[in-house]
Amino acid sequence: MSTPARCLRALAWVLLAAWLGGCATVDRPDPIEPYNRKIFAFNEGVDKYAIAPVATVYRELTPQPVRVGVDNFFHNFQDAWSAVNLLLQGRIADAGNDLIRFGLNSTFGFGGIIDWAGELGLERHDADFGITLGRWGFEPGAYIVWPILGPSTVRDTVGLPADIYFSPDQQVNSVALRNSLSGLRIINARSQLLAATRLLDDIVLDKYTFVRDAYLQRRRNLIYDGEPPDREEPEIPPAEPRLAPDLRPEPPASPPSAPVPGAPASGPAR
Repeated sequence: MSTPARCLRALAWVLLAAWLGGCATVDRPDPIEPYNRKIFAFNEGVDKYAIAPVATVYRELTPQPVRVGVDNFFHNFQDAWSAVNLLLQGRIADAGNDLIRFGLNSTFGFGGIIDWAGELGLERHDADFGITLGRWGFEPGAYIVWPILGPSTVRDTVGLPADIYFSPDQQVNSVALRNSLSGLRIINARSQLLAATRLLDDIVLDKYTFVRDAYLQRRRNLIYDGEPPDREEPEIPPAEPRLAPDLRPEPPASPPSAPVPGAPASGPAR
């Protein structure tokens, strides 16, 4: 069996296990936690010894205006894909907003390097296909951590190929240029999180749990546009009233009363 076929087969098995685990219990969003923790540890090692050092050098050598321009460039293409997803979600006004952002910044912002739309108050929505599936009513399924790609869910994994395909680096035919753009996107994004990562390492006892809960909460907020419905708590039947035992000491028995002078003595009837 070829290597791509093995990878696809492994992906299918992981998705199936996560889906079945997610269906088995709604109260456990992380039914494959042992697998996820191993991949999380692998990603932490790759980040520590490869990605974070390069991102640190990149941040030290690259002026901030250049880094902001690179970030704006990649977000500009994301605005176009966001407009498509907002349209699929039925959010016409928000879709028009992101489409105007893309057109304005592409035309007057040198391909999106300058965010003129943001200066004019046009807000970015960052909608992707995973969020679209959530708005359509698909449940998130089990939490999954993928090598290099990081945290996801079954639903977000289904939407991931479309998100990757419509990213700017995948629209380039040249393999060398495509890989360069992908590397620049990753390193630039990682350079913005260096301080936050150091803070997490210092104050968080279980980084895996913190990242998982933060990811799931953020995705839920994005799907419901910042106003997620309250989770329904299971009703707990009221406990039957139990009477506390009477622990008061019994009163002492009263002593026999002394006979009254002149009164007939009580005794057995004759």
